[in-house]
Amino acid sequence: MYLLSLLIFIPIGTALLALLISSRLGNSFRSIALGVSIAQVIVLLLILSQYNYEGGFQLIEKIPWISIDLGSWGLLQAEYFVALDGLSLSMVALSVFILLIATISSWTIEKNRKGYFVLLLILNGAIIGSFCALDFLLFYVFFEFMLLPMYFLIGIWGGVKREYASIKFFLYTLLGSILILIVIVTLYISVKTPESSDRIVHTFNVLHMHDLNNLIPDSLLSLDSTKLLGSFSFRYWAFLLLFIGFIIKLPAVPFHTWLPDAHVEAPTPISVILAALLLKFGAYGLLRFAYPIFPDAAIHFSWFVGLAGLISIIYGALNALSSKDLKRLIAYSSVSHMGFVLLGIASATVEGVTGAVYQMFSHGIISAMLFLLAGVLYDRTGDRMIGNYSGLASKMRSYSAFVLIAFFASMGLPGFAGFMGEVMIFFGAFQSSSVNGLIPTWMAITATLGLLLGAAYYLWTIQRMFYGPFSVKNVNGNLTDLDSREYTMLLPLALAVLVFGILPQQLLNYINPFATEFVNNLFQSGHTLIH
Repeated sequence: MYLLSLLIFIPIGTALLALLISSRLGNSFRSIALGVSIAQVIVLLLILSQYNYEGGFQLIEKIPWISIDLGSWGLLQAEYFVALDGLSLSMVALSVFILLIATISSWTIEKNRKGYFVLLLILNGAIIGSFCALDFLLFYVFFEFMLLPMYFLIGIWGGVKREYASIKFFLYTLLGSILILIVIVTLYISVKTPESSDRIVHTFNVLHMHDLNNLIPDSLLSLDSTKLLGSFSFRYWAFLLLFIGFIIKLPAVPFHTWLPDAHVEAPTPISVILAALLLKFGAYGLLRFAYPIFPDAAIHFSWFVGLAGLISIIYGALNALSSKDLKRLIAYSSVSHMGFVLLGIASATVEGVTGAVYQMFSHGIISAMLFLLAGVLYDRTGDRMIGNYSGLASKMRSYSAFVLIAFFASMGLPGFAGFMGEVMIFFGAFQSSSVNGLIPTWMAITATLGLLLGAAYYLWTIQRMFYGPFSVKNVNGNLTDLDSREYTMLLPLALAVLVFGILPQQLLNYINPFATEFVNNLFQSGHTLIH
């Protein structure tokens, strides 16, 4: 059974068929989207039943896709090549879960339902396809397919400044995509299939790119390539281009400015997808492509990667602390938390990488819950300003309980999903200076300020909005507690936050084999290139 293809193409195929349905049948589109998400959950359960904990790529699907004879340049080959390992499985599972929640959250969309749900289904397939692809060209196609749906979903269904936010999102993401494309083309020139004998056959196969024996002699990226721009080899510049391209998506400082605007103006379901899934492609791209293909450059620039993570941690937390808009506060907290992911990757230790992937997963669940809760309040009052609320716990008790769970989880308190990832990242960061010498101990020590600042802005928000005498300014609606649809969205997320906080081994069983293999291959290949 082509289970991965089903996950990818059920939503895309359904979107194409939905185009044939009349727009007058508006309610049918949300039912179709919900049915697709439920079908994906069933397919995911079948995948989990067949996946084992041994590591490596599993459920491989490989079909010839493109074959072009370029004469003296050789033969160009690209494949439909998808598979799962511990990294991609955790992200695919997160995607299926979050996309189901986002579909339920979209139930209240009234404007042009046909267009909205068609774009949502295309975005669904592109996200899962990107996490599964092991052909770099295929990944890039899926990666770009996410750009247009998000642009229109923000630009048409967003807030007052939706055009500004969508254009800013588009331009930043397009810049990152161009940098990534430059490296893809260069790799195409420089990498051949292992079966190449009398004629060079160029490949986009990511696994072939990991193997140094597949570099073409005299190519731009070969070991004896000419040094460019002083002491930096072309491999180092290629790594930097990939690094910048992916951290724009993460996003890390100073490429983060598109994120708060996009979150504030995007409709709630799109904010959920953006924070929980699309931000993960920055770290995923580093772990899947940049580090394994350029291990020597990754080792060389590890200090720089760690510093970028540290700056994002502190800067994001300080901006969250000064934010007056609840959604903007959550957006900047995402910048800070994804900085921890960068720090874990930079440590290049099994603990650090495992913690980074766990943090990606847990942040996806927690950020989805946070943005849904912000959306609940905005739907009732049309206002997200923190200073306009006080004493909400006395009027919205269930809502306040979910807010406390989400805030405490995001703070990384023990027993919640956010705890394990951050603890392992710190273990890896502190060990890095003595185990491999890649990042200094002072970075790990300074990063703890992010935890203190995180506690400060969340506790300040709780005290300001939920306790004290009840007071609400500029109310345009009725402050009622959660309804059945909102319970349906928030309860599974709250349970997931608790389950993965109390029983982290359920996820670590999948991540640990990937992290161990990742670190071993990084240093084995990296030291071979360096020496």
